[in-house]
Amino acid sequence: MLLNLPLSRYKLHRAAALRGDSVVLDELFARAKIISMLADRFECSGNSLAFISPKLAEGDRYFLGLSSSGEPYFVVHQASELTEFGDNFQSLRTLGARLDDLEVGAAVHALALTQWHQSHLRCSKCGAQTQSILGGSARQCEVCSGQHHPRTDPAIIVLVKDSQDRILLGRQKVWPEKRFSTFAGFVEPGESFESSVIREVAEECGGSITGMKYLGSQPWPFPASIMIAYEANISNPGSVAADGQEIEEIIWLTRDELKSKSASGELLLPPLISVARAMINAWYGPMAESELSGQSWRN
Repeated sequence: MLLNLPLSRYKLHRAAALRGDSVVLDELFARAKIISMLADRFECSGNSLAFISPKLAEGDRYFLGLSSSGEPYFVVHQASELTEFGDNFQSLRTLGARLDDLEVGAAVHALALTQWHQSHLRCSKCGAQTQSILGGSARQCEVCSGQHHPRTDPAIIVLVKDSQDRILLGRQKVWPEKRFSTFAGFVEPGESFESSVIREVAEECGGSITGMKYLGSQPWPFPASIMIAYEANISNPGSVAADGQEIEEIIWLTRDELKSKSASGELLLPPLISVARAMINAWYGPMAESELSGQSWRN
């Protein structure tokens, strides 16, 4: 059974056939539900996105798609060097778990798209400026006419277990104390997902995988990844150790130990929108949401 992953919910029809017609896009924009973004933050109203009027929309606009009833959705984005935002602007990390299926899918799409545009203002072939085309689904060089399309970097994430059904969590050196999560890493060129799982677990803790199970995938637009989730058993739980480079500390946990350490604050769990938290909750069982109520980290 695949995991129910918070950021994999998507209810919009992307309507790619409409992207090349600027007249149609103008007409859709005039009656659209428009998401407003400043840098990587969303304008919000309570626990929902604050959709703005087309007349108030300032910034670069990108088409996201149509709802099941045919209502168009766009995002309007303004770049910013701000590090402090008002309370009405929130990040997807803090907002994502509270949005409904339609809004969270639109927000994930909007964040991934706007961040890609900001990092591809110049052509990778000749270095000239590029401009947004096709409703924001691509960019085109103003000099060589080369077209550039968004790319997503695949990364595996794996919940390591032993024969006693304990789980192994690790803490990266760059994280503050008490932050622990599952093991993860980018898929390297020419590598399959399964080979990446085997390599990452071996590199980060020395685990020897005996079997693995695919659990699902989720976009992770921070800035441009997709997380491919696996559960894996290892044959050498007694000899695993943190690699000392990326992973500084590892810990084996039973369900009771996870509950007590998260409740006491000895261990900070991954955020609710993450694949790591979904895997941990699924392993823990039906009472995860009520019993694993300790503080989680967000960044």
